[in-house]
Amino acid sequence: MPDAGAALPPIAATDALAVSVVVPLYNEEESIPALQTQLTAALAALNRPFEIIVVDDGSRDNSFALLRAWQAQDPAHVRVVRFRRNFGQTAAFAAGFSRARGAVIVTIDADLQNDPADIGLLLAKIAEGYDVVSGWRVQRQDAALSRRLPSHIANALISRVTGVALHDYGCSLKAYRREVLQNVKLYGELHRFIPAIASWMGTEVAEIPVNHRARQFGRSKYNLSRTFRVILDLITVRFLLGYATRPLHVFGGIGLAMGALGTAIGFYLTYLKLVLGQSIGSRPLLLLAVLLVMLGVQMMSIGLLGEMTMRTYYETQDKPIFVIREVLENHATEQEAKQAP
Repeated sequence: MPDAGAALPPIAATDALAVSVVVPLYNEEESIPALQTQLTAALAALNRPFEIIVVDDGSRDNSFALLRAWQAQDPAHVRVVRFRRNFGQTAAFAAGFSRARGAVIVTIDADLQNDPADIGLLLAKIAEGYDVVSGWRVQRQDAALSRRLPSHIANALISRVTGVALHDYGCSLKAYRREVLQNVKLYGELHRFIPAIASWMGTEVAEIPVNHRARQFGRSKYNLSRTFRVILDLITVRFLLGYATRPLHVFGGIGLAMGALGTAIGFYLTYLKLVLGQSIGSRPLLLLAVLLVMLGVQMMSIGLLGEMTMRTYYETQDKPIFVIREVLENHATEQEAKQAP
């Protein structure tokens, strides 16, 4: 791997501010002094204009006082955003992204398990032409049963469902080109799925090994219950990636399948009644046929309502259903086309 402190190829020569680092933080008063020292030193070694945006996600300890002191010591580079209460990591990332001014935006945790020295490696990979670079904690310093095993299962599932194969979706150490995040809207707990969501726009995603350190202070905010929330979020992401602009295809497909099965059962019962003369009034199969047909109609109706909602959403906001990377054209031809009757 390249040396993080080595000279890096330029990202964009015209960018006044090259790198923005977004740091979500919640009750990390013990980690802040070391974070300040290590992060500032790592960014200064890159010899690029940078800013650090720390988002205090409603900390109840002494974190904000320490952040205030940090910002006062280095007002040229440090900006602090303080939430009124704890809104979660996704909201913290969204707040940081909305205020970031750099050509490349880097995210990193405040608990010092991510190594700030690895930021240079991410930027070097971005400079190769990638739009998103994700860190891969190859040698994780976490409990095997409660953290690493659920994470391994979740990463495999997310990669399979989204089609974007990453070993470590949960690593907060990531780098994004600014234009990628400008087209990504975050809510819920979707921050870990940004590479998958960005893939809809045709972004180039890479993954590189990064250092991972044992937690020195405090305790982890993650537990096994988050694994189940990840699965629910994954369903949302899969729908957004595959059916956001055509909801009838998923709801209508389910509705057609249910309606067809209910209809088939109904024909079978009709055959038993009219041809074989059997009684079908007390058969549970009759109730199942009626239920399936009704559910099929309901699912079709939900799909049609979804189609109307999405059309209203896109048309009223004039929101495009595509993202253009670049346009190659003859400007003289374009002017002639505009002047043509």
